Amino acid sequence: MTLGYEEAVGSLHAIDPAWPRPGVLDVLEAPENRHLLDFVQEDPFGAHVFPGNEPGSPPEFLRDLDAQLASSGPIHLWSYIPTCAYRCRFCQYPVVLVKGKIEKAAHWVDLNIAEARLWLDAVPNLAGAEVGEFNVFGGTPSLLPEPEIRRLLEFYRSHFGFTDRTTIRFEGDPSTFTPAKLELLRELGCTKLSSGVQSFDDHVLALCGREHTAQMCVDFVRNATAAGFEWVSIDLMYGLLDQTLDSVRRDLDVVLDNEVTAVVCTKLHLASYSDTRTGVTGEKPAAWQLPSYRDKLVRDGHRWPTLGEQYQMRELLTDGLRAAGYTEHPTMYFARDGLGPEKWKSIMVDQDKQEAEVAIGLGGSSSCRASEAITDVNSRRYAEAVLAGRIPLGSATRFTPEAQEARAVKMALTTLRPVRDSVHTARFPGRSLFAEPWLGKFRSLASRGLVRLRPGVVELTPAGEVLVEAIITTEL
Repeated sequence: MTLGYEEAVGSLHAIDPAWPRPGVLDVLEAPENRHLLDFVQEDPFGAHVFPGNEPGSPPEFLRDLDAQLASSGPIHLWSYIPTCAYRCRFCQYPVVLVKGKIEKAAHWVDLNIAEARLWLDAVPNLAGAEVGEFNVFGGTPSLLPEPEIRRLLEFYRSHFGFTDRTTIRFEGDPSTFTPAKLELLRELGCTKLSSGVQSFDDHVLALCGREHTAQMCVDFVRNATAAGFEWVSIDLMYGLLDQTLDSVRRDLDVVLDNEVTAVVCTKLHLASYSDTRTGVTGEKPAAWQLPSYRDKLVRDGHRWPTLGEQYQMRELLTDGLRAAGYTEHPTMYFARDGLGPEKWKSIMVDQDKQEAEVAIGLGGSSSCRASEAITDVNSRRYAEAVLAGRIPLGSATRFTPEAQEARAVKMALTTLRPVRDSVHTARFPGRSLFAEPWLGKFRSLASRGLVRLRPGVVELTPAGEVLVEAIITTEL
């Protein structure tokens, strides 16, 4: 629910007095930053999708992708399995519920492999493109039975450009990573696991509609580590219903006690991805996106954290992780020192890389430097297209030369690393971050304490790092 300006300022000032006041509040309450406050009320996370700025078509996107793959570096390859046993109350992704109907999960492996074959036929350079990281995500692909996991991974390994440098990551619900499944994934070459733990507070988990317990989350981390996975990553959310600063502090303690490899910290986001283009949304809104449902929860005695408390939660997590030796790169992705950054994010957003990503499956988001495309999010249309022999891209847009440059700068800023003019001018000859239109934008941000300008370098300040998504969305 979007607040009016005065209400938003009031929510910003409503903090837990037992915890420090975040410095970013001074920036957000300044009149010249009102547009940033307007954005962060719902604060979509991730900047996952950078939309093109002119109409395009699926065939154009496939040609653009093929042209880039002829000479580009390692790509990030996704296999999206949309199956879930249930739908979380904050989830707006395209998912297909299969609880009690495991044969439906196998059907989605059939469709995914069939779609992958269509991509290989339509994009000749795809088969030979080196895969930097392969990510099986969802949904809950860990629901798949052993034969289907084996079939899926063996298909991709034998048909795409896997090398001895390729890492394979598998995502899933903590309760589904049984010892037998962990053993299978290790056998099949997976070295990374990711799980949407969200919280280690059973009350908070129940309100979210999660059907696992906090202890199951701890068991997942310990079992995966004991099984020899080199990278065990969890997602933590803050700003959840009935969540408190004390609860978030306990979450942090569990992470540190168990020496989790990597943590992705996400603020609850209720703005529609389709409106903000920070991700891909399905056709059904999340339960918590419905105002009537949110109001009922409040009438029943539950409480949503204020905006000020949410920034206290963020600061608690970020400061605590950094103090414990975790490095943030990119924004809100933390890895233990010496192990980061996230390889797939580095491939996509680091200033000297920014390579292509190909996402195969319902609602996948694929991109190259000239254009981007999103696969259909309607499960029926998706299946019909695949069975008819068509890549089921639902939309595609292209980037003008100016938009390609802007996208490159935005992605580089999300890494929280200095953006170097020498790298920029090498990629965009005749252009400079210290000439217009960039110089005026960065001077404005510098005057408000959001960036620092040094010879040949633009870097975010601490406040700019916290607000980077608002900055790149509203000002660049």
